[in-house]
Amino acid sequence: MATPSNILNELNGMRAHLSATDGKIADVILAKPQAVVNMTISQLASQAEVSDASVSRFCKNINLHGFHELKIALARVAEDQDSYYQEITPDDLQQSLRSIGVNKKAEIDGTLGMNDTTTVSGILDMLQNASVIQVAAAGGTFPVAADAVYKFNQLGYLAFADSVWDSAVGQTMNLPRGSVLMVISNSGETADLIKQMQVARARGVQIIAITNRRDSPIGQAADWCMLTAVRQRILESEYYFSRVSAMTAVEALFLLLLARDKDRLTHIKAHEDIVARTKV
Repeated sequence: MATPSNILNELNGMRAHLSATDGKIADVILAKPQAVVNMTISQLASQAEVSDASVSRFCKNINLHGFHELKIALARVAEDQDSYYQEITPDDLQQSLRSIGVNKKAEIDGTLGMNDTTTVSGILDMLQNASVIQVAAAGGTFPVAADAVYKFNQLGYLAFADSVWDSAVGQTMNLPRGSVLMVISNSGETADLIKQMQVARARGVQIIAITNRRDSPIGQAADWCMLTAVRQRILESEYYFSRVSAMTAVEALFLLLLARDKDRLTHIKAHEDIVARTKV
């Protein structure tokens, strides 16, 4: 786990990959983190319907020394967050819409708050000095890659992506020296993307990952890993990858690159002028 202050974000990111027992404990914590701060280990075990020993193992499984450290980590972030996860049901559409708003705001705030300065600076340096930027993603995440390509090209960086993996990996094989591969993945376990990273690494290409899980194969294999926060659930069970948080990460990098070099605003305006001429 990256830092104790990110424990709720981290638990959300790893929830789908926890064992059944650990998942039950995590669900109690995510449902009422402030209440857990004041629980004993036996009370949390009872709420999760597991044993005290299971709670101790859970703490070690998420890289904490024990239950006391879990409570300290929660105390840092859990205040006023008993409604941390907002339920969405078909029974009350207005309440569900409000809940979606709360969840999406939490995803944005979590994504922008959980990445340290060293990581963000390292990613910005890599992008700023890249000769070419290739962005890779699979399935429903590809629109985020397309958005990143649009934004980087607007700034004046040559960037591209291909939704067909056979073509994309062929492009990776031809990346010139000084290129950067940015990989966007929810689980961090997509086999095609992992293979593409291996191809890039063999060519000496630097790699950035944007993912929910730092401990995933993609997160661990990257030079820099930018974490995204996930809040939304499908009803009350499974978390799913939110394009909102991934696009927030891309948008943040876009704005920070522009802040570093205001001269790139000229390139954005020139691009917008060209595009404007195509409109009626």
